[in-house]
Parts: sequence; C-alpha cells; structure tokens
Amino acid sequence: MPYFIYRVTEFPIRKLEKLEQYDVYREASARVKQMRKELTEGSPALLKMIHAESELHAEDLLNQVREPAPELGDD
Repeated sequence: MPYFIYRVTEFPIRKLEKLEQYDVYREASARVKQMRKELTEGSPALLKMIHAESELHAEDLLNQVREPAPELGDD
C-alpha cells in the first residue's frame, strides 16, 4: 500500500489536495518533514501523510472524525 501526502485546509471549507505518493515509508516521511519545514509561518494548511490502499481510501480516512483521546481523570 502506498503512502500519500495531502495538504489539508479547513477554512472556509475542508479541502484535501493530494501532493505526492510514495511506496516506501522512509521516503514519504522524509519528504513530508521537509515540506512542513517549508510551510510559511501561520499557514492555514496542514500536511498529512497517510497509508492507504488508494487515493479514495486515503481521502475517506482523512475525512473521518476521530474521537478525542481520553484525558487524565476521565474515568
């Protein structure tokens, strides 16, 4: 399964833009770290790397709302 790199913007609407695709984790990880360093300060965009079967699957995973992690004392 390939690794996809997406630019995600939230305002005014959530938008996903596929930037690159890699077959090897190490290459994808290095590239996304480099791209994050190049982002301008205060940029509204986030860069996300995701491991998925296809572009459609990657976008589906990125659009899913995740429950917040439990906080200390939430027993």
